Amino acid sequence: MASSSLFIRSLLLLLYVSLGFCTPVHVGSLLGSVTSDSIATELEHSSPAHSEHVATPSNLVVAHIIVGNTYKYKEDDWLQQIALAHSKGFDAFVLNVGSDSWQVDRVEAAFDVVRPFKSFKLFLSFDMTVIPCSAEGDAWLIQHYLGKFGSLSSYQKMEGKPLVSAFSGQDCKFGSNTVNEGWFSALKSESSGPVYFMPSFFVDPAEFSELSVMDGGFNWNSAWPMGNYEINFETDNDWIKHLGDRKYMAGISPWFFTHYSPQTYNKNFIYLADNWMLARRWELLIANRDKVPIAQVISWNDFGESHYLAPLLKDDSQPMSEQWVDGFSHDGWLDLFAYYIQAYKTGAYPRITRDRIFLWARLYPAKAEANDSVGPPTGSDWTQDYLWAIVLLTSPANVVLQCGSSREQFAAPAGLSKFKLPLKNPGSVSAYILRGDESDVKFSPSGFDFSSSPPSYNFNAFVAAYP
Repeated sequence: MASSSLFIRSLLLLLYVSLGFCTPVHVGSLLGSVTSDSIATELEHSSPAHSEHVATPSNLVVAHIIVGNTYKYKEDDWLQQIALAHSKGFDAFVLNVGSDSWQVDRVEAAFDVVRPFKSFKLFLSFDMTVIPCSAEGDAWLIQHYLGKFGSLSSYQKMEGKPLVSAFSGQDCKFGSNTVNEGWFSALKSESSGPVYFMPSFFVDPAEFSELSVMDGGFNWNSAWPMGNYEINFETDNDWIKHLGDRKYMAGISPWFFTHYSPQTYNKNFIYLADNWMLARRWELLIANRDKVPIAQVISWNDFGESHYLAPLLKDDSQPMSEQWVDGFSHDGWLDLFAYYIQAYKTGAYPRITRDRIFLWARLYPAKAEANDSVGPPTGSDWTQDYLWAIVLLTSPANVVLQCGSSREQFAAPAGLSKFKLPLKNPGSVSAYILRGDESDVKFSPSGFDFSSSPPSYNFNAFVAAYP
C-alpha cells in the first residue's frame, strides 16, 4: 500500500487542486459560457446568455487510460495524472488492462494513490483483443482483478456494484455455449459476486436483446465519424433504442491518427476531426445529457492513436509512436474539455471570467508528399488544411487569426466563438484578441509552424491554448 509520505503528498496535491494553485503539472481551472450547435461556414458563435443556475451534477465523465503505456510509472506519476484529471472535472479513470502480468502492479499503484481523492474513482476495462477468452479457465485473470480491486472504496460503483467494462469481447464464450453464458460465468457467477457490466461490444445493437449479461453498453465508435461525414448522434440513438432501460455510455475524442507500418501494428489511417469535431461532439452530448449518463473520453494516454489529452511524462512508454507524438502536446485541450465537462455534468454552461484562446491544426498540408515508406494514411483525402480556433470572451472583441502571410479578422461577441483560417502558406501561427485597450492579447505559441515539407506523413494535431 502507499507509504505515509505519499499519502501526505496526495493530500497536499488535492488541497492545491481544490484551491486552484499550480501543481507540478499545471492544474488550472476553466470557466466559460453558452455555446451553439449550428456552425457557419467561416464563423460560429454563441449568444452571451449566461446562466446563474448550476444544477447538481448527475452525469459522469471518465477517461480511458492505457495501462500498457504506464510500464515505467511510479506512484508519483499516477498521483500527478490523477490530480490533473480531477482538477479538470473528470470523475474516474477507466483502466484498460491486458494480459501482461506487470499491469496488476501498476493498477495497484493507481489504487494506492487515488484514496485521498474522494470524488475521483477508478474502474477496469478488460482488453479482450489480447486477453484469451475461449476456455473456462481464461476467466481467471478477470476474476483476479475484480477480486483484488472491485470491493475497494475508490473503485467506481454503479447501482452499488463494481462498474466493469471491456474493449471487444463480443466473441468470448469462456468454454460456454454462447457469448451471453460465457460472460455470465466469467463475471456473474455465485462465487464472483455482482458487477455492473458495460462493455464495448462491436456488434449490431439489435443483438443486445440476446445479451442479458449487459447492464449497459459503451459505444466506442460513437466518438468519431467512421467515414467522410460530420459527427452526429445517429449511432448513439441506435444504441439507446436497443439498450432499452439499460444505461448508455457514449464516447468522445478530440482526434484519431495512427501511422504504423505493416511490419508493426499495420494501422495507418485518420478519422475526420475537422469543423471543431471535439466541440460539436460535446455539444451533442450536452444537448442529450438526459439520455447519456456517462461520457468516456478516448483517451487520456493513447499516444499511438493520437487522441491523448495528458501531458507527456518522462515515464510514459510510447508504443513506437514517437515519430508523430513527440513535440505534439495535446494538453492545451484540457481546459476546453473542462469547460464542456462542467456543462455536461450540470446541464448549465458556466460563466466566462477570463478570455481564452484554443488553437489546433495539422502542421503539414494533407496532400504534401513525404519521404515515408509507410505512405499517407487512409482518409487523408477527407481532411482540410485549416487552423481551428475556439475563443472564449468576457466581452465583445475583434479576433484575428494569422499564419505567415494569411490573416483574417472576425468580430466576436461575448461567449464562445468558433473560427477557422485556411492554411495556404508556410509560417508561424498567431491569434489576437483586440479591443483597443489593456485587455488586448497576442498569442504566438512556440513551435506552431505550418510547413509544406513534412519529414513524414504526420497527421497528428498541434494544440495550443492561452493563457
